[in-house]
Amino acid sequence: MSLNKTENITFVRMKLKKTYLLSLLCLFIAFQSFAQNNNATVYGTITNTKGQAIELANVSIKNYPIGTTTDQKGAYLLRIPAKKKVNLVFSFIGHQSVERSVQARSEERIELNIQLTESSEEIEEVQVSRRRKGAGNINRIDPKFTNILPDASSSGVEALIKTLPGVSSNNELSSQYSVRGGNFDENLVYVNDIEIYRPFLVRSGKQEGLSFINSDMVSTIEFSAGAFDAKYGDKMASVLDIKYRTPTEFAGSASASLLGGSIHLEDISKNKKLSYTGGLRYKTNSYLVGSLDEKGEYDPSFVDFQTYVTYRFSDAFDLSFLGNIARNDYHFIPESRETSFGTYQTVYNTKIFFEGQEKDRFATSLGALSANYHPNNNLNLKFIASAFQTKEEVNYDILGFYYLNQLESDLAEEAAEDSVLNLGVGSFLNHARNKLVAEVYSFSHKGAYNTTNHLLNWGVKLQLEDIHDQMNEWEMRDSTGYSLPYSDETVNLFRVITTNNKMNTVRVSGHIQDTYEIPINHGELYLTGGARFHYWDYTNEFLVSPRLAINYYPDWESRFVFRLAGGSYQQPAFFKELKDRDGNIASNIKAQKSTQFVLGSDYLFTAWDRPFKLTSELYYKNFSHLTPYQIENVQIRYLGDQEAKGYAAGLDFKVNGEFVSGVQSWASVSLLQTKEDIVGDSHGWIPRPTDQTLNISVFFQDYFPGNPTYKMHLAAFYGSRLPTGPPNSERYQDTFRMPPYRRIDLGFSKVLIGPETRVKSKLFSHIKDMSLGLEVLNLIGVNNTVSYFWVSSNKGDLFAVPNYLTDRKLNLKLTVKF
Repeated sequence: MSLNKTENITFVRMKLKKTYLLSLLCLFIAFQSFAQNNNATVYGTITNTKGQAIELANVSIKNYPIGTTTDQKGAYLLRIPAKKKVNLVFSFIGHQSVERSVQARSEERIELNIQLTESSEEIEEVQVSRRRKGAGNINRIDPKFTNILPDASSSGVEALIKTLPGVSSNNELSSQYSVRGGNFDENLVYVNDIEIYRPFLVRSGKQEGLSFINSDMVSTIEFSAGAFDAKYGDKMASVLDIKYRTPTEFAGSASASLLGGSIHLEDISKNKKLSYTGGLRYKTNSYLVGSLDEKGEYDPSFVDFQTYVTYRFSDAFDLSFLGNIARNDYHFIPESRETSFGTYQTVYNTKIFFEGQEKDRFATSLGALSANYHPNNNLNLKFIASAFQTKEEVNYDILGFYYLNQLESDLAEEAAEDSVLNLGVGSFLNHARNKLVAEVYSFSHKGAYNTTNHLLNWGVKLQLEDIHDQMNEWEMRDSTGYSLPYSDETVNLFRVITTNNKMNTVRVSGHIQDTYEIPINHGELYLTGGARFHYWDYTNEFLVSPRLAINYYPDWESRFVFRLAGGSYQQPAFFKELKDRDGNIASNIKAQKSTQFVLGSDYLFTAWDRPFKLTSELYYKNFSHLTPYQIENVQIRYLGDQEAKGYAAGLDFKVNGEFVSGVQSWASVSLLQTKEDIVGDSHGWIPRPTDQTLNISVFFQDYFPGNPTYKMHLAAFYGSRLPTGPPNSERYQDTFRMPPYRRIDLGFSKVLIGPETRVKSKLFSHIKDMSLGLEVLNLIGVNNTVSYFWVSSNKGDLFAVPNYLTDRKLNLKLTVKF
């Protein structure tokens, strides 16, 4: 067990006991409210005008944070408050909502079957492409959870993704995540069919700023943890597919907290032709990073503006624009750092005194114009032109002097924290003047055609890339008066990188895919098959990636769904994969290649008279060609002069349902092993940097019985030990394991203004909802390790000094919707 900074172990034990008791008390209160029931049950089915069941239709209680969704047979079951009149709202995308009033006796069961009519105002490509049962290995997630999840990174959608099976993250300051053994660069992110890029030079979560996705504007979220369809791009790990909302009336929201604020507006013109939604966000994490061991003046400032505008020329044709401008500034003047680490038997302490500063800037912009033509409900043609630009600067000159001491480990001694032995002294000077300008232009066409038994998708894309990368980075190290590496004649720098790289390249890619509903006697069977192609003129490599998915819905009394998916997933290098540790660009790097298989099932069941779903997936990935890499915080350094083969295998489980009546919660458990064998190093199989054996995440909701205006939300994470190694080491040396990642974030909120809590004032007359929330971030106060700072002793031994993440913090948040 690592010590908590300079506190003695007795105090740490008392502190941990108090925090664990606090968390247990919160959970006890939650389950107490779970046990108190004064409810009734409403159940039934939801169908369309043809009598077909609608899966994933929403059923909610108006003005309450309570709701559920239908299963593949269109069936739903919802617990509602008894002895009072409530309004139930039934809705599904592309259909007109239906509202019904219900008043039930205690524990009464009411059957309510609903038929939804298609909406003539929603004739877009979603009508063609959203046949849920033929959706392959893609899962839909309700976006309403993004605004209630307690989260330190303020990333919204990404914070929600981190709670899903197969997904892991060991850094609450970052929106990045790892999926089934893949790294951050192996995840695809789309917003309205536009591929999203993030800055290239970010080295830590402190610098990262805002993620691209504005959760206030999100309409739908779809996610796949692997073995996804051919219509998605050429990466090996996951797909996050986001659609922004096309508004139907005026609405807006605003929020403010100690971590920043946001405001968004949306509206539609009187003639229903022009609609827009836009959002402005501001984030600062100086409040959070102030709890880090590295003390100083933190001045991070992150701001972005987004807009999504649609003009409907007719029912068959519309034009839309997606725009984003973001500016992330990070300024830091370090002063000192003190970190204690070690074990009960051996306790170490490192003190560092700094001079200098760091000033970074990441400015990105995106503009995308989409023309959408849908002459009928069976055909959709879409044309997209987009431009992305990023201008990035990383500048720092930081001088540090460090002392490495061994402390008194006998807690019975009065000087339990005094130094008993000086192990080393030294200094370092880090310098960087790094600049990158990247521009990516793309032109694409996507189409979909729907018949009785087939859904055909196709697409083609032309992409132009212009990248200019300049690096001037060096590091000087001195240990006990000797410069490293040591020389009798000269003073040598520990590391030097000087590059000036320019690239102008062209890519062409495309896909074709068909979903076929196979007629069978018992149940429903869907077969989705397709293939992608990709050509990049830089490597002259032409890739073809066939993929197949089978979904089977048996006509059994027990409600099961089975799926089998797999195929070829090849990831051509972008820019970062081409650079080696010295910043040089390799010209012979081929695409990383994998073959993936996923076998999964869903089981829908009822417990405590409430609906639940158990999802399980077994997967295997065979990597025939990999580019090895090392991770330092959130920065990935590829080893372009090496190649490897590898594998990833695991098992994911998720159970979600109404643990508390009327609100969804879930728990995810993932088992993983991923290893690689670097060609020619004679060291055999070694763990990949993302080899996290066990990952557990929980999202839990509750409210006070009889008064749902008081709510509680909890997010808990456990990730087992990740491998790491000394800086600039060989890959086979990265077998030292960091401590496990453990974190609980707890949020409480109170609805101040709502339909049942109106304030009689003209000032608040237009407010639909106002709530005040209190978040306890890192409830149990664990000092999680994200990376290590390595120092040398007098004998030349290296000591790994942990870089801890944020401590326990309180965050007050006010949210207004109008």
